[in-house]
Amino acid sequence: MYFIANWKMFGGLKSLNSLGKVANFFQNFRRNKNLKIIYCPPTTLINSMSKKLKKSKIEVGAQNCHESEVYGAHTGSINPRMLKDAGASYVIIGHSENRQRGEKNKLINQKIKTAIKSGLKIIFCIGETLSEKRKKKTKKILDEQIRYGLNKIQNKNKIIIAYEPIWSIGSGLIPKPEDLFKTIDFIKKKAKNYKVLYGGSVNPKNILKLRDIKNIDGYLIGGASQDPKKFIDIIKKTYN
Repeated sequence: MYFIANWKMFGGLKSLNSLGKVANFFQNFRRNKNLKIIYCPPTTLINSMSKKLKKSKIEVGAQNCHESEVYGAHTGSINPRMLKDAGASYVIIGHSENRQRGEKNKLINQKIKTAIKSGLKIIFCIGETLSEKRKKKTKKILDEQIRYGLNKIQNKNKIIIAYEPIWSIGSGLIPKPEDLFKTIDFIKKKAKNYKVLYGGSVNPKNILKLRDIKNIDGYLIGGASQDPKKFIDIIKKTYN
């Protein structure tokens, strides 16, 4: 079961002090559990966080990357080799916030290929907007994102899919359990042998509903992951 903390644009060096609570909890809790924790902080914190968590077996990921494997004249950009060198093991690609800023399926596909070649594992995000949901286009959108995003990619063991309905992110709303089960099932049929996580307003309250959906392989957690108490609470409640 995966618990991925997406810190988004949050945190400075002082924020790393909160990791001790999660690392201590993980050390004692994971022994009899199939549990994996991955932190995806801003790029500025990757190196410091990876050093701080080195002995804990908690892994560190990045939130995005450039599509080029080689160095070049791309001011402000960071390629996967740089992320790997800084201490990242994973990278989030295709997050809706980046799709909304113009990232298309073809570019996302290239980023995935480059990141895998650079030695990173992928957290591949897919999801539909509220308008697409209302027009009953959820399956069409997810099918396109999967087909084009994973086009000609064979390294299934290097990729985790995170289903994040865009209308749910930051809204406090989550899909109805029966609808979410069907959507995850659809994704798993389209992308066979991939682990599929759920993301979108996951918190200590709604995890009690989400944990009963048996085809979910973990969670991509935003705001709640910035608070160690809430993050630990989500993990505990998943197993209790």
